Formats: sequence, structure tokens, C-alpha cells
Amino acid sequence: MSFVIGVDIGTGSTKAVLTTLDGTVRAVARRDHAPSLPQPGWAEMDADRDWWGDVVDVLAELTSTHPDAAIAAVCVSGLGPCVVQTDAELRSRRPAILYGVDTRATREIEEITEQLGADAILERCGKDLSSQAIGPKLAWLRREAGEDWQPQDRWFSAHTYVVARLTGEWVLDHHTASQCDPFYDIRAQDWARDWVEAVLPGLALPRLVWPSEQVGVVRGIAAAETGLAEGTPVVAGTVDAWAEAFSVGVRRPGDLMLMYGSTMFFVQVLTAPTSVSGLWTTSGVEPSSHTLAAGMATSGTITTWLQDLTGGVPFETLVAEAAAVPAGSEGLVMLPYFSGERTPIYDPLARGVIAGLTLRHRRGHLLRAAYEGIACGVRQIIGALEEAAGRPERIVAVGGGTQGGLWTQIVSDVCGLDQQVPAQTIGASYGDALLAAIGVGLVPPATDWTRPDHVVRPDPSTASTYAELFQTYAELYPATRAQIHRLARSGQIADV
Repeated sequence: MSFVIGVDIGTGSTKAVLTTLDGTVRAVARRDHAPSLPQPGWAEMDADRDWWGDVVDVLAELTSTHPDAAIAAVCVSGLGPCVVQTDAELRSRRPAILYGVDTRATREIEEITEQLGADAILERCGKDLSSQAIGPKLAWLRREAGEDWQPQDRWFSAHTYVVARLTGEWVLDHHTASQCDPFYDIRAQDWARDWVEAVLPGLALPRLVWPSEQVGVVRGIAAAETGLAEGTPVVAGTVDAWAEAFSVGVRRPGDLMLMYGSTMFFVQVLTAPTSVSGLWTTSGVEPSSHTLAAGMATSGTITTWLQDLTGGVPFETLVAEAAAVPAGSEGLVMLPYFSGERTPIYDPLARGVIAGLTLRHRRGHLLRAAYEGIACGVRQIIGALEEAAGRPERIVAVGGGTQGGLWTQIVSDVCGLDQQVPAQTIGASYGDALLAAIGVGLVPPATDWTRPDHVVRPDPSTASTYAELFQTYAELYPATRAQIHRLARSGQIADV
């Protein structure tokens, strides 16, 4: 029997799954890690230790505990887009810079936007230039290196660094490349080489591939470290959120993945590329496809904060108390901007607000208000997606926040939309395993391992309450923005 392995490098851990060709999971492995935050606005990881080292560990665990498994292919996804600069021998020049949570390249964003033009960037790249983009981070590296800048150095995201260590191949999948703004033309689905030369003359570029393409085989030195057989095929992979969307069958135009995690993330499949300020148009997972994406800055992290704040009460107890609170949290509303906000307001100085507190409110009220505030943010973003690309035809809910049911029910109630919950939401590593099987031709490209479990439907009895709550929520940010900005700048509210 043939098996495939999917590996995902996340912000907090690396996970791997060993599956059969029908999607049955036979083994899992995990290693935890954490990003380094050396100064405000910086978020880094050690590519050799946190990316390659953890992947070696999980692969070695799977291959040692299942020595008789015939591994037909492996595929890796990862947090991203990130950037680590290396020499030709894959020795990193400095720690890897993470995705949009690292905001050090603000100056470079402003300079490149002025150089190329905001409207031109939006039209050609499908999104505004922001901290999510790789181009400004590379420009920051150039400025930091000064005369030591080596334009022919290689540069990688998390999963492509691991692919290089496994195979020796320097590639970048189209999806990740489409987040390397302003260096990728979203409509041509190719490098915007004229803009590369204008911004970073002589910059070397990796070979573009699609996430399901086989890009090489495991070479001897990597085989010795991982336990994989030399010559095992390696499939390209992509950014973790897109691999997770693929894992639950979000593949047809109109499909939307709603990811419940430390942040809320949205990926909607498009019929054609579009350019909408405030949203991110990217290349998709499947060849020639496009997606529209959005993300909040804090979601599940607020629930963890509340649990810690209230003395570490068991989370099940806290959820039960929140479920007993009526819709509307008896007059509470929360803005979930505890670490600033991405979509839809793009305000790094935004902060959390809890309005309407009285002495009768308890910790259950606070958790429910958090869920309801996040749900109001989801409603705003789905409205923006609908305006840009049409109303989602199918919403699939994934992530740890789908467990228990209260959070998903509140989102359906606030948004007035159904959500499908799969029976199994392992995550991006499961999508990687499917990509591996497709990439080496062991299953047809249209194969979908998703098994639906249930549908969350809105409760009509809450509709009027949540319509009023949403109006208050939408009014609260502009009404308090000036004061919150003043507090943020003064340092009276610390960044998370």
C-alpha cells in the first residue's frame, strides 16, 4: 500500500500526517515552536531550527514509527508569505522575517508605493502594498545589508526553504509568488520583471510552479536526516491557509473558507481576478485559479486572553457561561482590535474596546461579547467580499474554533449565513497530503477527501438583536478612533 505525507509549518507548531490514498490518517506528528519578537513590529523565526529542524523531527518520527510504509510523495506548506535570504549553500544571512505581523518595512512600503503608484500596484498586483507583501521586506533587507547586499542570493518562504533543503531546487509556487507584491503580475500569473528591476535591480527569482507540481526528489543528505528514502518525490506546496482551504474542498468559484483560529482568515475562490482595495487577490492552489482573501488581526487569541484574565478557569466552563448569556450580551459590545486590525479597516493603531460594562456583567458576558464582536467583524468582511466578487455560494468553517459550536453559531446568527462544518478538519497538513497524491498522479486532480459533518444555520430569533448590535459595532470604531489612536501613540495601551 502507498502512503503520502503532508507537513505544515505553522506559527506555533509544525504538524505532519501520514495518510493512505483515500485520505485515511494513519499517523500524526507535531513539534511546537514560537516566533521571536525582538523589538516592536518585528516577528522572526530561525529557518534552520524552527523550519528545517522541526520538519526533520516530524518526518523522522513518522518514518521511524512506520518503517514499512511505502512513502510515495511528500508535500510541505507553511506560514507565509515569509522571507529568509540565503547564500547558494542555503546558509541564512539573518533570521527569517514573517508575514504581515512583521511591520518593519513601513518605510519601504511608502517608498515603493510612491515609486510605482498606488493605483498601478492595486491594478497589476491585485492588492494594496502592505506589511503582508514580500517586496518591501526584501527592500528592507537590501537597506540593512548596505554594500554587502547580494542580489543573486536566494530567498525563500517557509515551505520553499524546506523544499530546497529536501531537493536542492529553488522554486516558488504561484500563490506565494502572488503575495510577493509588487513583483508578480496577477493577471499574467508571472513575474513582473520590469518592476523587479525598478525596485531591486538584479534580484534573482525562483522558478514558478503550481502547488500540486512535483518539483524534485529527496536527495541523499536530506534522506539521511529525515528517514525518507532517497528519490522520494517532493511536491511544491503553498501557504498554509490555502493548503487548508484545499483540504476541505474550497476549490470552486463561490466557495469560501472561514478559518476560526488565533485570527479569522477568509479565502474565496474567484471566477476571474479582480483588484479591490482592502482585499487580497492572489493566485490560487489549482493551476490558473485565483482567490480573494482577507484576515483579521486577533480572534481566538482574545478568548485565550480572557481565560487567563479570569484566573485560568477551564475553557469549557467559560464557554458554558457564555452560552447561558442572551444574544447581545445584555448590552455589551466589543471591538476585537486588540493587536490593531487588518481587514476591513487596516489600522495598526486600532485597539480593543469593551463598551457598555456594568457591575452585573460577568466573565461569561465578556466571552460572548468577544464572540459577537468577532462575528460583527466577519459580517463586515463577508460584505466586502460579496461586493467585490459576489455573495459566497458555500461557506466552509474550519479551525479549532469550530469545536463546541457556540462561536460558529454566533457567527451564523450575526451574518445570517449557513456554514458547513467538515467531519475532519486536520488542517493544512491534510491538504498537503492530498496535493502530494495529486502531484505524483496517484489520484485524479479533482479528488476531494472532505467528509461533511453538519451545517450551522442562523437562528431567526436573534436577527433583530444582532441587527441592532451590528449597527452599534459599526459606529463604535469611527466614534472612538481619535481617542484610541492617542492612547496607542502614548503607550498607555501596550501592543500584544
